[in-house]
Formats: sequence, C-alpha cells, structure tokens
Amino acid sequence: MQNRAQRAQQGLLRVEGMSKVFGGLWAVRDYNLDLPEGKIYGLIGPNGAGKTTIFNLITGVLKVHSGGIFFRDEDITAWRADQRARIGITRNFQNLRLFKSLSVLENVKIARHMHLDYGIFHTVFNLPRFLKEEKDLDDSSEEILRLFGLIDERNDIAGELPYGHQRKLDIIRAIVTGAQLILLDEPTAGMNSYEAQKLSDLLLDVWEKYSLTIIIVEHRMPFILGLAERIQVLDHGVTIAEGTPQEVKKNPKVIEAYLGKGDHGA
Repeated sequence: MQNRAQRAQQGLLRVEGMSKVFGGLWAVRDYNLDLPEGKIYGLIGPNGAGKTTIFNLITGVLKVHSGGIFFRDEDITAWRADQRARIGITRNFQNLRLFKSLSVLENVKIARHMHLDYGIFHTVFNLPRFLKEEKDLDDSSEEILRLFGLIDERNDIAGELPYGHQRKLDIIRAIVTGAQLILLDEPTAGMNSYEAQKLSDLLLDVWEKYSLTIIIVEHRMPFILGLAERIQVLDHGVTIAEGTPQEVKKNPKVIEAYLGKGDHGA
C-alpha cells in the first residue's frame, strides 16, 4: 500500500487555462492548478475574487468557457457534476444542502448510499448482502459522527442542530461519499474561534484517516495558514500569488489585495 509521500508524487487534479465569463465579465481568467494527491491546498482572496466559481467549475456545477480540467490525467472538462462525483470529486456549499427534516444519522447514510453494492432484490427479501451492508453502513456512519463529536445527536433532526453542528454534518456528508478530492467552501462559517480551531484539528485527523486531498476556501487566515501546505491567492478572477503559507503572507500583492484590508483573522 502506498504511503502519503508516495501518493504525493502523483498528480490528482490538473486545471489548465480555465476561464469563465458571466455577461461579458471575467469571473475566472486563465486559472491553473496542479494538485498532487494527498495535499491540502488553500484558496483565498477578497469577496468576488472567483473562489466559489472555481469550485463550481471543478465540480461541474458550472461549465467552463475555455480551458481544461483533468482528474488522474483523464479529461473531465465536459463531464456532468454527478459523473465527477462518482469518480471521487465532491464539495460542500456555503449554503447548507442538508436534508433538514431527516435525522443526523439519516443524512450521513444517504450520502454514503451511492457506494452500496446491493439491488432491489436483496432489499425486498432482506438477503444477507443487504443486511451486512446496512450494518456496515450504520457502523461507519456512527464512527465518523463520533469522530466529529456528533454521535449523541445522531437521532436529532438535522435542521434543528446549532449552525456550527450543521456545518460539521455537511462536511461529514462530503467525506462519506468516498471522495478522493474534497472542496470545502468556507467550512468555518458561523463558528466562533474556538469551534474553528477544533474543526481545523478534526480536518487534519480525517485528512490522514481517510487519505484525502482537500482544497479549502476560507476567510479565517489563522485557519487556512495552519492547514494548507500551499495557498493560491485570487483577485478579480486572476491568480496573483501562490506558495507556502509563509511565502504568501509576505507577498506584497497579497497584502495589498487581501491581508491588508481589515482584520481577516477573527
């Protein structure tokens, strides 16, 4: 089995010259990314810089205007969002997409269901394959809820959870799809500083446990600087800097465009 260092030598996602135009305005222009497997990348920039648009293009929610997207060297530029999800690309959303009338556990199980290996015949007659996979599904769902500190809320209605817990549940749902690449859009939204730090620790744990590759859009600078190995900085749809957290912090263009505008570390 490959270790993380070996996997990091292999490219997972490559984006070449990707652009998107809305009504004659460039939302993203000539964006490039070469993402090795097993890494955590950060994507930062002022509001309207194009960060969420990039996520929507990579996951197939939006179609690219020009350029290409390659996953494990396969051209997926024209693939639908559901096709990309099935090969291991998933994301969360700034606006939560939970099944708010269902329980926490049911939300997790629904997200995992696409990978179960039984048909309607096994289900109707309660055959051993169905029973075993349902038991495994319950166990794995409860395991990750326990990891995120939500096991006691497993039977609670998702829409009645505190907002910070709903954000956690949304991230859990992305992880249990079996994704190889997870794109997290503002995962700490609605959390206080303590909750954000706890989430940072949790993400490092699940990154290691589930062998994930992660791209994070986040406005909290301490959060992203403490997690990401490399960071890209966008401004008006254009990449203005890329490097390690220390390199990015010292870049004059970044300070002018983003870090120097107000307090982004709250």
